[in-house]
Amino acid sequence: MVGSDNGALIETNVSRHDKSFCVHTKNSKMKIAFHGAARTVTGSKHLLTLNNGKKYLLDCGMFQGMGQQTDALNRNFGFDAASVTTMILSHAHIDHCGLIPKLVKDGFNGKIYCTPATKELTAVMLEDSAGIQENEVKYENKKRAHEGLPYLPPLYTTEDALAAADHFVAVEYDQWFTIDENIEVMYSDAGHIIGSAAVHLRIHEEGKTTRLTFSGDVGRYRDVILKSPATFDQADYILIESTYGNSLHDSATTTPDQLLEWIEKACLQKKGKLIIPAFSVGRTQELLFALNQLEIERRLPDLDYFVDSPLSVKATEIVKHYPQYFNKTIQKILEQDNDPFGFKGLKFIKSVDESKMLNFRNGPFVIISASGMADAGRVKHHISNNIENSRNTILLTGYCEPHSLGGKLMAGAKEVHIYGVDHEVNAEIGSIRSMSAHGDYDDLCQFLACQDPKQVKRLFVVHGEYKVQLEFQQRLISKGFADVEVPEMHYEIGLA
Repeated sequence: MVGSDNGALIETNVSRHDKSFCVHTKNSKMKIAFHGAARTVTGSKHLLTLNNGKKYLLDCGMFQGMGQQTDALNRNFGFDAASVTTMILSHAHIDHCGLIPKLVKDGFNGKIYCTPATKELTAVMLEDSAGIQENEVKYENKKRAHEGLPYLPPLYTTEDALAAADHFVAVEYDQWFTIDENIEVMYSDAGHIIGSAAVHLRIHEEGKTTRLTFSGDVGRYRDVILKSPATFDQADYILIESTYGNSLHDSATTTPDQLLEWIEKACLQKKGKLIIPAFSVGRTQELLFALNQLEIERRLPDLDYFVDSPLSVKATEIVKHYPQYFNKTIQKILEQDNDPFGFKGLKFIKSVDESKMLNFRNGPFVIISASGMADAGRVKHHISNNIENSRNTILLTGYCEPHSLGGKLMAGAKEVHIYGVDHEVNAEIGSIRSMSAHGDYDDLCQFLACQDPKQVKRLFVVHGEYKVQLEFQQRLISKGFADVEVPEMHYEIGLA
């Protein structure tokens, strides 16, 4: 499908449900463009342009684990940052918020709306991310200097991250608020992490109201900590994530039981280190809660459990500030246990020197460290120092982009390249898929069950691997959604 000179659309030989090669001319009215999380999982960025030229950005996420193309993807938005009127953020994970400092640095001067918990979490996430950018570019520039290449600047600095924080405006769940005369927004609880939200827009233009919903990341309906995703009003257009759009999570065994099996095997039997890569927000708290449950049940082995991530420490304290977002089970536990994330043997590592000392300490003990895909942060150093020892175990606890270090380990790589050094993978590699904070296809379909498919004009599948998205697309068509599309990167389409 291509555009003619007068703005009309000309059909070419393209499948009804694969319109990703559709080009619309400048005469189109309202448009949406997909500048991230399009046929890939990370980098969430969706740009809504109204007929009057105003532009609204849904998320501004960083690409992660995309191999050699990661840096180039993060340095080029695919749009002019200064042209964006307003930004609307779904939640605080880096693949949804991680390029906000660069957006501001590159000229964005509007407001960034989010929930109160997201505002608080994003501030610490972005400051931590800036430190990672600065450190990683130093390492990269050493190589470039050796090769006679020009230096690269960091994507953004700590100063940029602090400047971006001034743009945030916090808004509570379940209340419509007006951005300007064209847009009303409401957040509903997405149940993914503390503060995560689905974004609902009422777009008023030329006497007509268009309803658009962006799912953000959808949580699970049986999450051990958070409330289930909320229902929402009928939408005309929907952007739905699809990370686990072709699979079901294992619910036969509980997370505490699975964790206990790995601790007993890695630490008690093999006398080694159990290294658990975990996202600082969401996954780390779920792990701590599960370990706390084992202690309550008097099943927790008497070991040291290190959380080696200053960001995880800060994030855990912020999570504790929002008990109103916890489900009824946790509310009941809080009546008897004022800290559901604390237990005997838990130690928080803050300084770099303390972190390095763990490499010289023999097991058995457990290290929980960021990042979850093992592609950055302190956990990457721990893996580098311990992966060649067969006594040690690396336990992956959620989705890992295939090109990331975690993805390669999960796929069974026998050798991995870390910080310029090739390492044989002698450590045991395990995974607990049941811990994902993303809903599986049953959860995603339940999230959409409040909608009348006949009233949804078009549904866009985003935030997933392409093969997974195609399978999920067919499932949604079987549910009665007539027009389901899987947009590619930088694809733009008219909505009304």
